[in-house]
Amino acid sequence: MRKFVTAVVLIPLGLIFLVFAVANRHLVTVSFDPFNSADPSIAVTLPLFVVIIAVAIAGVVTGSTATWFRQRHWRRAARQHESDARRTREQLADLRAAATAARYDQQRLAGPAPERSYGSDGRDKQGATL
Repeated sequence: MRKFVTAVVLIPLGLIFLVFAVANRHLVTVSFDPFNSADPSIAVTLPLFVVIIAVAIAGVVTGSTATWFRQRHWRRAARQHESDARRTREQLADLRAAATAARYDQQRLAGPAPERSYGSDGRDKQGATL
């Protein structure tokens, strides 16, 4: 299944990126100086495809980080429920062990069954009577 996903999704996506990179090779200047656009103090000259792919990656990372922080409530609730379930399973195991021990104690306290070598009709295994 993983090889199928790789073949169907990742290979065409890689080809699209490759065609995009070849089509957008010209250089662009990215300036981080909003006050002097003619002669910026902080500027980087890169191919256009690098800028676009870097911005896309930054967007994905920013979006996933925001989603992760937004879902912290659900992760906290899941941890709490797992802890409650674990405690409940431990209590159930303790109660079952106590019930088994109590049943064993009742059998032990009742005493052994009276020794009978004969059945209820007064005969032994071979049918002889005394």
